[in-house]
Amino acid sequence: MDKIEPRVNAVFDCMVFLQAIASSNGPASECLDFVRNDMIGLFSSEEILNEVKNVLTRPKFRRQYKSLTEEMVSEFLAEIEDLAFVFVNPCNYFKLPRDPKDEKYINLAVEMDAHYLVSRDRDLLDLMTDQSENAIEFRWRFRRLKIVDPAEFLRIIREMEVVPGP
Repeated sequence: MDKIEPRVNAVFDCMVFLQAIASSNGPASECLDFVRNDMIGLFSSEEILNEVKNVLTRPKFRRQYKSLTEEMVSEFLAEIEDLAFVFVNPCNYFKLPRDPKDEKYINLAVEMDAHYLVSRDRDLLDLMTDQSENAIEFRWRFRRLKIVDPAEFLRIIREMEVVPGP
């Protein structure tokens, strides 16, 4: 049987990955489960994966989540690299003066023509509702791309699911 291509593609920000490994019961982990089940296509980049690795190996993070072992982190990162289409160097499509460090997520999502950017970061989420020139420009230029938090993403994905009949 041929593998069915996902109908929805997404980019997850660093915090979504961190929350997914830190809590197997939370919305971020459930978002990743949709990727694991080939229901969502995931895009990432070397820069994003390096950020995730950097944060997961910080002593402060390790103290906060004592159950995370070096082995768990290594396996998690390897899994993400295996699950995601990892893009090397997206172009710079959009500037986010409010938080330039978040531009990598937008630029990757635009480069890969993703449907969703999943984040809890207010600097990114506000692009969908803010009335600043920058946010209005974002929505006008990238109409297809929606930035949502994990809970909203799950709601959208569940509404899209086709449940087989009896």
